Order: sequence, then C-alpha cells, then structure tokens
Amino acid sequence: MEYDVALAPCADYDDSRVESALRAALEEIGGLDFVRPGMRVAVKVNLVTAMKPDAAATVHPAVVCALVRILRERGASVVIGDGPGGVYSAAYLRVVYDVCGMRQAERFGAELNSDFSVAEVEDPDAVRAKRFTYTAYLAKADAIVDLCKLKTHSMMGLTCAVKNFFGSIPGADKPEYHYKFPRAEDFANVLVDLYEYSKPRLCVCDAIVGMEGNGPTQGAPRPIGCLLASRNGHMLDAVAARLIGVAPADIPTIRAAIGRRLLPEDLSAIRVSGDVSRFAVPDFKTVPAQSSVFFHVLGDGAVGKLADLVAGRIMTPYPKLEPSRCVGCGKCAGICPAGAITMKKARSAIDRSVCIHCFCCQEFCPKGALRAQRTLVMRLFSRGGSR
Repeated sequence: MEYDVALAPCADYDDSRVESALRAALEEIGGLDFVRPGMRVAVKVNLVTAMKPDAAATVHPAVVCALVRILRERGASVVIGDGPGGVYSAAYLRVVYDVCGMRQAERFGAELNSDFSVAEVEDPDAVRAKRFTYTAYLAKADAIVDLCKLKTHSMMGLTCAVKNFFGSIPGADKPEYHYKFPRAEDFANVLVDLYEYSKPRLCVCDAIVGMEGNGPTQGAPRPIGCLLASRNGHMLDAVAARLIGVAPADIPTIRAAIGRRLLPEDLSAIRVSGDVSRFAVPDFKTVPAQSSVFFHVLGDGAVGKLADLVAGRIMTPYPKLEPSRCVGCGKCAGICPAGAITMKKARSAIDRSVCIHCFCCQEFCPKGALRAQRTLVMRLFSRGGSR
C-alpha cells in the first residue's frame, strides 16, 4: 500500500539514523521514481535567517545531506536554495549558508544556489498571488523538492511544507506581500498559490527537533523525534499540525486548501504510515494564529461586517515588545511593511492603529524581544476554556 504521508522515527541527527529514517519514509510513499539521471532537482530548504542548526529555526544539515545523497544516487544534480528575509544576494546568502551548515551538502555533490536572478510570474489559476516575483533557480529546475522544518508561526500558527514556499519570493520583496495581504485568510491563499505554482514533487519535513513557542525564529527547540515525507504538502501539514497538538482546521493554509478542494474536508481520509500519537507532543507550546477571527464571518450586511471588525480588534493577537530584550538595533522598524514601528529612545515603538499583524518584526528580531501576545479577551477566554 502506498501512503499519503509517512512518519519515520528518528531520535537525533546522527547521519546514519537520519538517512535510514528518510529512506524508510520515502519507501512508504512510493519512492523517488520521478527522479531521472541528469535531472536538475532544486531542494527548497527553510533557511529563514542565519541561525545555527541547534536553534531549530532552519532545516538541519544532516537531513539536507541525507536527501542529497539519495538524490545523487539516482543520478540527479542537486541545487539547494532559499530566499530568506533580507537582501537576495550572494553576499547575504553566503552568510546564511555558512551559519546554517549548508556547506556540508557540498561534500556530497550538491550545489548551493548562486543564481540570484528573478522571474516575473503571472498565474491566472491563483486565487490571490496572480502576479509575483519568483526566485529563478526554482523556475529553471526539472523538479522541486520541498524540505521544511516543523515550527510554530505567529501569523499562520504553523510553518511547514506550504509556508516554506514564501521563500520562493526574494527576501526584500516579502514585506510587500504582507502589506498587500494583511488578512490571514488572504495571506494563507497567497502561500497556497505559491506552493501550487511551484508544484513540488516531494515534501520532506524535519521534525526530529521542532520549534515551539515564539516561532518561527525565536522559539525553543523541542524534540519530536521523526521525519515526515509526502507527495502532497497540504496533507503533510495536516499531519504535522496534529503532532504539535493543533487542530488542522485551525491553520489558515490548511483551511484554505480545504476550501479550494486541495484537501478532503474529512482529513481522516489521509492515509498515514506510522502512528501519529507516538510522536505527538500534547504540551507543545503553540502560538495564537489569527485564523479564527478572519474566517468567522458574522454576516454579509453592514451589521455583520461591523461585528467582524470589532471581533478582529478584540481577538487578534498583536506583537508585544519585551523592553529588557530590546537592544535598539532597529531591524524591526526596517522590515515592518506597514511602517508601524519607529525607534524612540533606542527602543521599538509600535503604532497599533497601523500594525497589520504580520509579525515580520517578531520573526526577524535577533534578540527575541517581540512576541505574539493574545488580547485580554482571548486570554480570559482561553482560561475559561481550559477548565
């Protein structure tokens, strides 16, 4: 039987154990028959920023190397790349590759992407991202493999296979998409559009150690102990959500995929190899996604729209500064797509009337000084629901 999603146990990043687990997972979903000798395969890794592997913000090099070895066995040439936040240039990516440990993959014949050209894309089949700028190395590949990391995310709740393709947009262009699509519902559809345009032939998730709490960059590493593989990133994400104790329907990208009939409404129809409950972490520290506010439409009339607006204001999480951690570097102000952050007395000041709740500031703060904060109403509601 060929499964939709496979989970393979892997307790740590020992090279031999990682490769054995990856081979086992791939076998359960039908192997790599699509790979032909001479094919150029682009491995789209999650390298959100320059952080060491042990921080669990990026895909671990042991998983990258194992995948490269397997692809090279089949005669493929392999290019590894991403478009992390920041200037999409050789100088910046050189630092990211070095710090994230990607140079290790060169020993096994992989190439680290050095093509920083972009392509302007028009996609009439898209729901939201009908025109976008795309990293050209992906467009030039014969096949794309999605290699993601299982982490929390302050806007989307979860970053995994589908969210990984926001890295197909050059880093400096990313704030524009947040500004154009500030609603979680719309931004989730942008991510689904990018994933569907890229059409990865394989998705692999590094869930050996995930990130909980203040993800996707400033959270804490949390052992989960498995690798996931699938031919379908939406299905992989649905299973990954269950691993960290989040209802898949609470993830905006998963709901968008269901609404677009890219996933079955009954997610129990997904055929999974491996026991999800064996790897599930019930006390995984998640973050409050914005999804419930934007998807709960109270009506199409004026009263319903007004009620939605009020609900959004009192229920949507917001970025909160921890002054003791702020060093006044100004990176948050520089990356904020809405211009909601200014520096006052060497500290970040957020204008909440302008903030679009994209959490770019939280994601790229190098000191973890910004966190996703539930509103008072949601904190009271959560307490009541936990009894």
